[in-house]
Amino acid sequence: MSTLTPDRPAVSTQALAAPPLVDTRPRQYPQPTRSPFPTVSVVVPVRNEARNLEIVLPAIAAVRPAVHEIIVVDGNSTDGSLEAARRVLPWVRTITQTRKGKGNAMACGFAAATGDVIVMFDADGSADPAEIPAFVSALVAGADFAKGSRFTTGGGSDDITLLRRGGNAGLNGVANALFGTSYTDLCYGYNAFWADLLPILDLPAVDAPAPSDGMLWGDGFEIETVLNCRVAAAGLRITEVPSIERLRVFGDSNLRTFADGTRVLRTLLAEHRRADRRSSSRRAR
Repeated sequence: MSTLTPDRPAVSTQALAAPPLVDTRPRQYPQPTRSPFPTVSVVVPVRNEARNLEIVLPAIAAVRPAVHEIIVVDGNSTDGSLEAARRVLPWVRTITQTRKGKGNAMACGFAAATGDVIVMFDADGSADPAEIPAFVSALVAGADFAKGSRFTTGGGSDDITLLRRGGNAGLNGVANALFGTSYTDLCYGYNAFWADLLPILDLPAVDAPAPSDGMLWGDGFEIETVLNCRVAAAGLRITEVPSIERLRVFGDSNLRTFADGTRVLRTLLAEHRRADRRSSSRRAR
């Protein structure tokens, strides 16, 4: 487990608020109170993953210490994913996302979560539920954001191709140069964070209307990169957690190597511009 600290001071949620109009002296804000025994919400976005949910959900439920809740967020599945989820795990929470895209599904799950910690978990069977305690331990030990990595010591992948590995390494380099981080695995969706960070992440409101064409920024597959950029830009404490990626159990991957790689690069550049604008705005106050 390695700790990554961006080359900027850590800030609390309140530190991002506008300073007072008259008294411009630095203010001290209390840090959030975080339990050493946090409740854990696992958010699982799905779209036509019924067969995989029959395996994945019981495995998450078997994790010890037990998770507080599992939230399955459905993206208009046509294979009975929600029915399968309720059948194999009657106490699972099921909701339908408000727009389209993985990012919107994640945001809907985050908004519905009631736990102290939120774990992002893919439904395809590639993530190992037994690793959840390691992510939670990293947060309890002081991290704000626990980032899964297939390429740090102890991690690995049964699924990644040589081409995708090379592309990921290149995108890592760009991210680290832009945000002052030391990420080893930018493009991996197994992450966990304290729920009190949601205001900092500033994701699109789940009740915002969908645009007539296209998607809201952050609603698509760029969500993992958006989160990685924003936690770094906010100066939060990031710890990488070794993770083993398995092969998808059923179905085909939606990954498109070149198209998705281009989208990640565009996201890095857009999020860097966003961070610069916010930094300039704060300095101008």
